[in-house]
Amino acid sequence: MKRILKILGIGLGSVILIGLIFGIIAHEALPEGRTGPEADRLAQKMLDALNHEKYSQTRYLEWSYQGGRNQYKWDKELGLCQVKWDDHEVDLNLSKPNESKVIKKGEPLPKDEGKAIVEKALTYFNNDSFWLVAPYKVFDAGTTRSIVVLEDGTEGLLITYNSGGTTPGDSYLWELNPNGFPNSYKMWVKIIPIGGLEASWDDWMEVESGAFLPKSHKLGPITLSMGDVKGYN
Repeated sequence: MKRILKILGIGLGSVILIGLIFGIIAHEALPEGRTGPEADRLAQKMLDALNHEKYSQTRYLEWSYQGGRNQYKWDKELGLCQVKWDDHEVDLNLSKPNESKVIKKGEPLPKDEGKAIVEKALTYFNNDSFWLVAPYKVFDAGTTRSIVVLEDGTEGLLITYNSGGTTPGDSYLWELNPNGFPNSYKMWVKIIPIGGLEASWDDWMEVESGAFLPKSHKLGPITLSMGDVKGYN
């Protein structure tokens, strides 16, 4: 199926449309959860399972997205990320995007010409880094944490991002192992027309710095590869 999708050039939107037509995918309403100390403890349990302290101490992260089309080297300490795609290279300043530098076809661009490319790089970074480090962002500023009882009676962790990123208001319902390690989440996001689409978090690896990061995700027949994932100091 993956090879057929690649050959035909069918993207996620087409897969969702096909799923809706044949009843494979159904829209789910955003569940209501209960906020408070219990939700915060469940979020902390997930962080502990992932060696959050090691992640906090990790300075550099490297990965790619969309089969290597978008490539990243992120300096977390300085808030800088080198973003590459097609014939573009952006030295992205995450706190001051207007100070970012753009190279196209090997030539630096003036700020006014590179503004749209910087905005695209920031959008790419916000999306693609989320697929790498989302579990570590459950206590970010502007987040709401709540507990949702799942169909099997276990507790899921619902995270809503009320601010920040490219699409504030998005929500993610994490399904966790008994020890708190994340298996998957369901999404309620602006860029996807149905609620409750599930994505697995797979092929976890302990990187050089000691943190855990995923190498792939599955959304129905689609596999999202994170490329050659690295984390070091």
